[in-house]
Amino acid sequence: MFVCGNQACGARWKPSEVEIRNEGQGPIFRCPQCGARNAVVGRTRRDGSLEYRQVQAKHQGTAAK
Repeated sequence: MFVCGNQACGARWKPSEVEIRNEGQGPIFRCPQCGARNAVVGRTRRDGSLEYRQVQAKHQGTAAK
């Protein structure tokens, strides 16, 4: 199950409901509901099929001084 990382959305999707592709910054899926990009990592199973799992988004904020 994949979950949209957009805090306002948070929709849940089965792997069969999303399209995973590389838009230049590694594999992602776009939330079908809001269009947010969500990072995934892939690994090859023993049977040769590719399995994806979602990774936490990396937030680049600036610390207050």
